[in-house]
Amino acid sequence: MIPIKTESAWRGTADCRNCGIRDMVLFADLHEDDFNLIHAPIDDLEYAGGQPVVRLGETATSLYTLRSGMIKLVRNTVDGRQRIVRVLRSGDVIGLEALMGPTYDSDAVALTNVRVCRLPLQVIQRLNRETPRLHQRLLEKWHRSLKEADDWLAELNFGNARQRVAGLILKMRSTTDAGIATLFSREDMGAMLDLKLETVSRTLSAFEREGLIEPQDKQGRLYRVVDAERLVAPKAGAE
Repeated sequence: MIPIKTESAWRGTADCRNCGIRDMVLFADLHEDDFNLIHAPIDDLEYAGGQPVVRLGETATSLYTLRSGMIKLVRNTVDGRQRIVRVLRSGDVIGLEALMGPTYDSDAVALTNVRVCRLPLQVIQRLNRETPRLHQRLLEKWHRSLKEADDWLAELNFGNARQRVAGLILKMRSTTDAGIATLFSREDMGAMLDLKLETVSRTLSAFEREGLIEPQDKQGRLYRVVDAERLVAPKAGAE
């Protein structure tokens, strides 16, 4: 497991000017002079899979940009169940709600080992006042996050079990290789799709038997998508 580098907090370990994913995150549109406005440290932190990055209801003091790995956003339903409302990947921003309210509105938990940059709110607020480009980028990120949250609900919470699991597989394909999909524990998949763990396992096994997907690891987290067209249109009459 990757240790959480809490001992490095607030020491300013990040190098935003030379960040490898800078074009994907908030600072893509900043000019060299804009970086002179940053007086609070920005930290590059690591979290192991299963560790929380922020907690629902926790006082919001920072935004986080996801450099690598995947994070799940989790909320509780009225009947006490946990639902995963979205999965974040490299370039996504955690905690945008901190710009509008005092607390975080979801648990953000590492699905895999992750690296994040922690951006103190005072940095964002000052750049927002001084740099209209950042304000525009924040609005774009907010709009995209709302749209993706709606897409998750629309695409993954309707239809039968086959359609839901197939939809998740296709949604979790790599941005660099559409033939590879990275999944998670069966329990997490059930929480995303509002399905029982047993149903998720049975559906994945059926897809393997039918030659639609092939496992690429022993843990059952990495799959090759063999026939995306048949996944898009699963068999009629399935549960």
